[in-house]
Amino acid sequence: MKQAGPRLDASFLRTPTGWPYLLTPLIPIAVLLELIGAPATVVFAASALGIIPTAALMGRATEELAARSGPGIGGLLNVTFGNAPELIIALFALAQGLQEVVKASIVGSIIGNMLLVLGAAMLAGGIGRQKQHFSRTSASIQTTMLMLASAALIMPAIFELVEGKGLPAPGSEAIHYGGTVEHLSLAVAVILIVTYVVGLFFSLKTHRDLFNPDYEEEDTWGWSTRTSVIALAIAGVLVGVMSEVLVGSITEASESVGLSEFFIGVIVVAIVGNAAEHWVAVLVAMKDKMDLAVNIAVGSSAQVALFVAPILVIASFFIGPYPLALVFNGFELGAILLAILVGNHVTADGESTWFEGVQLLAVYFVFGLAFYFA
Repeated sequence: MKQAGPRLDASFLRTPTGWPYLLTPLIPIAVLLELIGAPATVVFAASALGIIPTAALMGRATEELAARSGPGIGGLLNVTFGNAPELIIALFALAQGLQEVVKASIVGSIIGNMLLVLGAAMLAGGIGRQKQHFSRTSASIQTTMLMLASAALIMPAIFELVEGKGLPAPGSEAIHYGGTVEHLSLAVAVILIVTYVVGLFFSLKTHRDLFNPDYEEEDTWGWSTRTSVIALAIAGVLVGVMSEVLVGSITEASESVGLSEFFIGVIVVAIVGNAAEHWVAVLVAMKDKMDLAVNIAVGSSAQVALFVAPILVIASFFIGPYPLALVFNGFELGAILLAILVGNHVTADGESTWFEGVQLLAVYFVFGLAFYFA
């Protein structure tokens, strides 16, 4: 018999999975601050924190739908909506012409999942344990997919470096590269999406057992399909509202606090959109479910590279001042390649320790320092 979900009362808000909803009051506060013309820094902080509970609600509604839809459709729902909050934020940024912020957030998500999330999960899960184990085959397939995706993502930058204007500076706000590299980026995006669709067939059909371990069932709240759909719709609207407020305050807020839009995109925006999902990876690692933790971390990075980035490129041909060219700056290119190489090496043996988590976090913080001073 299926166990009832947790009671949604005040005590739930003090649990490890309930804390994001403590930030719910910041949603109307952020909107009010925007309406009354509060300082951009305050608006940005309130909206960034306000995105966390909306993303948590979207993730919970998706999990509830997945639990009722069977493994195949459930897996499809999870991979489709896994990075939806971040995609929504990036779409609003595209509409505002913040092309470099969008590219920074793409890179920030990839390295954040591979280093920050995976590192935190290995550290938290490894404390008190000699080793933790996970599927080496599953991790290898996903890191290889990510490596191949990164090869495709950096080719437009190499093309521009050799044939065009060169790489953008970290502080660049907007650069219109012209038709050739934009159309090359579009072609790369189409190839990546086709690869992503084939990967879905591989992970959800022919090799489903490798990528969908049965851990989620015990954590569901027992929502009906109707309740889950309504919650998902509400969460989508709220994420959209918070994203519009957040993006609208980025430029002025970055000037006020002395941080570049590049740093805000690669660190702050990349973290807040998936904060709730990141926390889930740490929680399941603490329960010694490293297969699921690795799937969340590495799988999210792969989804950003194979799906989110290409969708943004295609969408930029219809919204925003000009198409998004996948021309990353030198810091972004180095971070992508190094993060994937380090992540691939750490997961290659199917084992993890808390010290490996420390090492991954150390690399992430080194990147953060470099981005700060860039």
